[in-house]
Parts: sequence; structure tokens; C-alpha cells
Amino acid sequence: MHGLDPRLLATLEAVVRHGSFSAAARELGYSAPAVSQQIAELERRAGLRVLERRPVRVTPAGEVLLGAEQGVRSTLAAASVELGAMRAGTAGRIRLGAFASAATGIVPQALARLHAAYPHVQVSLSQLEPEAGYNRLKRGDMDLALSYDYDFIPVPPPRMLRRTLVARDPVVAVVPARHRLADREVIDLASLASETWIAAPEAALRLELLSQMANTPGFQARLQYEGDDFNTVLGFVAAGLCVAVMPRLALPRTHTQVVARPLAEPQLTRFIYAVRIDTRHAPRVVLDLEEMLAAQALAALA
Repeated sequence: MHGLDPRLLATLEAVVRHGSFSAAARELGYSAPAVSQQIAELERRAGLRVLERRPVRVTPAGEVLLGAEQGVRSTLAAASVELGAMRAGTAGRIRLGAFASAATGIVPQALARLHAAYPHVQVSLSQLEPEAGYNRLKRGDMDLALSYDYDFIPVPPPRMLRRTLVARDPVVAVVPARHRLADREVIDLASLASETWIAAPEAALRLELLSQMANTPGFQARLQYEGDDFNTVLGFVAAGLCVAVMPRLALPRTHTQVVARPLAEPQLTRFIYAVRIDTRHAPRVVLDLEEMLAAQALAALA
């Protein structure tokens, strides 16, 4: 096999990600024929077919090369981070990612503190779920991300990423303000056995709710609604249509039409993490932002 060119690997990654030669060409700034020629050259060097053309589909050999391309990107991203840390500048740009409730309840206050300490640092924010954040960190397209998993379904990050626990976010029961259980200090799932429910948008929490319902004797609840975001969940509960469970961070500070109470049984927790490329020398400003995000997460959940 002839030497593999990282640029050809990057072209393969773009074609597979977009599922289209023309879309990859637009992203890379090439013509579609040029992209086709690069894939042909990569196949010549590999001695194997890396793509099926119609429809575009990666072959097993292509999967091997995609893994190599990801490794190259991760190595270069780590080197870039370390060089930036060595320069130790106080200006520049941080690319931050956060899931929805963290983007609302943690990030704004933390960024206000960061801008006061580093007025020349620019921060861009992408709202995304953990898996998408991990992928962008690995590609070198992001510097820091807030992610989560649940105690009942732990999801370890990829090996090249460093993950730091910043907060424990308890899952709470949410009922209408005039609900029969609204005056209780805690609510257990069994006491909601006859209620109509709306499912949370996060898949892990939804699956655990279904599992707990199935394992609770006499549970006759109806999972009638599905919310694509927690604001939808709150709106349905506030209207008196249903009850729900959700992480406490997703609740607004004040909401007169719903009541949130700790779950007595089962007790569920969402863990919130700060995640970045695992390097020996992270930029000081990134480390400071990580600390500010952790402090704000604790304050939001106090």
C-alpha cells in the first residue's frame, strides 16, 4: 500500500459525513470531479474500494481509513491545544458546546464572569447533545463542552477526551400546581401510578421511566405525550394535562403553574460534565472557564 495522504482521508470523511460528493466538494472548496478524483486516488493507494457510489456508502476498508483520519485530527487538535497553552495568551477564541438546559441555566452567567476576567477572549456557543459534542471535540472543532449522562445509564467518553464532573442534577417529579400531590415534600413514582404522563426529551430518562413504570406493581399510567424539549413538557404539565419527571436544572427558577418535588423512589441523578481534549497543557483561559461553569452549575442547583 502506498503512503496515505491526510488530505485524501479528510476528503473521504467529508464525503461520508455528507453522503454526497457534491456537498463534500462545497465544504472543501473543490469541484465535485476533483473530490471524485481524490477518492479514486485514495482507493489506488489503499488497494481497496473505500466507497460504494450509488448510494454513497462506506466500505469496511473505508471504515478503517475513517478511524485513521479521526486519529490524525485528534492528534493535531491536541497538539494545537498544547501549543496554544505554551503561548499562554489572554486573547483568542473558545468554541464552547452545551446541551439545552446547561446553555440556559449555566452558560450565560459563567460567560459573564469570563468576559470580566478575559475581555479580549471571544466565545462561540453551539447547543448540542453529548454525542455530537464528543464528535466535534475529537475533530478539533470545539474546545470545551458540557455533557451529561445518568446514574442508571453511564456513558463514558472516548479515550482521547478528559471529562470532569461538575454537578449532580437530581431528577424531580413535576405536577400541576393544583395537583393532589403538590403539597407533599417528596413524591414517589408509585403515587403517580394512575396519572397521564408526558415523556422527557432525553432518551435515557424516557427509557428509565418506562422501565420503572413496568416494574411498579399496579402501575396503570398512560404515557400519552412526548415532548421534544423541556419547555414543551412544562407547558403540558402547567395546563393540567399530565405529570412528568425531569432534571432540576431544566426547571425555570420561578414557575407558578407547576410544582417540582424530589423523587423518593426511585432516586435518579443526571451527572453534568465539562469535557475537553486530554492534553497536558490546556490554555489557562479554558481551565478558568471550566471552573466558572462548575461554580455556576453548583449555584444553579443549590
